[in-house]
Amino acid sequence: MKTLSRAKANLAVVLSALSMHCAGEAAEVAAHETGLQPGLLKSEFMFLQAPFPASHASTIVETKNGLLAAWFGGTAERQPDVSIYTARYDGKSWSAPVKVADGIQADGTTRFPCWNPVLFQPAKGPLLLFYKVGPRPEGWWGMLITSTDQGQSWSKAVRLPEGFVGPVRNKPIELPDGTLLCGSSSENAGWRVHMERAYHLGERWEKTGTLNDTNEFGAIQPTILVHDGNNIQILCRTKQGAIIDSWSKDLSKTWSPMARTALPNPNSAIDAVRLKDGRLLLVYNHSSAARSKLNVAVSKDGKNWQAALMLENQPGEFSYPAVIQASDGLVHITYTWKRQRIKHVVVDPQKLRLTNITDGEAK
Repeated sequence: MKTLSRAKANLAVVLSALSMHCAGEAAEVAAHETGLQPGLLKSEFMFLQAPFPASHASTIVETKNGLLAAWFGGTAERQPDVSIYTARYDGKSWSAPVKVADGIQADGTTRFPCWNPVLFQPAKGPLLLFYKVGPRPEGWWGMLITSTDQGQSWSKAVRLPEGFVGPVRNKPIELPDGTLLCGSSSENAGWRVHMERAYHLGERWEKTGTLNDTNEFGAIQPTILVHDGNNIQILCRTKQGAIIDSWSKDLSKTWSPMARTALPNPNSAIDAVRLKDGRLLLVYNHSSAARSKLNVAVSKDGKNWQAALMLENQPGEFSYPAVIQASDGLVHITYTWKRQRIKHVVVDPQKLRLTNITDGEAK
């Protein structure tokens, strides 16, 4: 009888494991993730099936109707069929992907790939979706569509003024006067970081000169962190194996020289957010060479960072994170999973267990 009972118990474990495997690919909430990493509440794919084989460069925003994410999807990066897709999260599950923009030109025959969507909801006015169109990053241009119904429908696309691309990869911030400060960059004639200002939700634009010394750092894709008072920090991706930063003490009018931080970077995008409790949260690949690790770090001052979570640590590419803190205090992170899907992670920042980054390792 004991043998039979043990066999039934083992069978139950196997059936349970099979059931978890079948359902778990959609939710992919691993026991070691939620059990051994305090603060990690959920890890799931946004979709399992889509009308495109490749996905990359997601962005996320909170609306009155739940979270909205966007990314570019198509045959492969740089292919003309690559378009911008969105999906909505109602707190339980994600809707199916919906195409909202493509690179078909006015003549109806020419088509270019789309790149790097950025969602942002200003304090007043419509929801904004910036994206880029062009045959390559070196020659792309900025586009903008808007929505007055939280992303259910979108306006006709408007091209940004010549020489402007808007927020090139990460969300902008809204300054006290309503101006949008956008971290931007270009990849022609060396990787160069600059900041763009959009007045009246993009009716007028201004930009700074290059902020990085290209002989020292090849940098792009700044993410913006607001500190107390007029202090603003940007963190940038580089070709030099490290994240670099620059500081402004006058609400972005002038900037300090770019400097290397203690955090590595494998020439891959990063994103960060200031939490409601004043701390800063960064999502990045803690490696100077590969995109196989994806990490979360937390800091009180933007200079000294502590390890918080290891989101991925396996063969493959896990990259281009986007992060926001929702009105309920939870942090939502989206990122590229092996260039095939977009992953969504929910974090309770109050439950994170922080550890020091020692000998360059974030564990």
